[in-house]
Amino acid sequence: MKFRILAFLMLSGMIISRTIAQTPTKIGYLNSQALLAEIPEVKQADANLQAMQAQYEKKGQQMVADLEAKYKELQRKEQSGEISPKALDEEGKKLKDQEAEIGKFEQDVQKQLMSKRQETLQPILDKVNKIIKEVATENQFTYILDSSSGILLFAQDSLDITALVKSKLGI
Repeated sequence: MKFRILAFLMLSGMIISRTIAQTPTKIGYLNSQALLAEIPEVKQADANLQAMQAQYEKKGQQMVADLEAKYKELQRKEQSGEISPKALDEEGKKLKDQEAEIGKFEQDVQKQLMSKRQETLQPILDKVNKIIKEVATENQFTYILDSSSGILLFAQDSLDITALVKSKLGI
């Protein structure tokens, strides 16, 4: 009985290994960073995000300039004796609160920019991934690697599908 089970397992293993051996593995690659840099929608999204970032930077710079002006005015009042120590402490606390608000503003801006970038690029990335899958299926690739990730150590140029994906994207 044990011999039959062992023989069956060995026979099954041989059949499976033959099936796997007969299926060739074809691996392709592309440079996703270079590909995305050439897509007009990505260029437009980046330009919009840069404009948005510039507006936020301008507002942040204005907030910092306002804080610096208030700080200098407080220093002037302190040096001239126009302000009591109690009022100086109160004003100092207000300036520290304003400084904290600026820090929070900067963090919020970074979150908003990252969120907007993700929101804007996700449909484009979905489209690109769909086309990569189509190209891989049409050309019978088993795996597609991304050479921009730095993991790909060597590959023949004939396995690069970047041009095929670009042509399907119309760029």
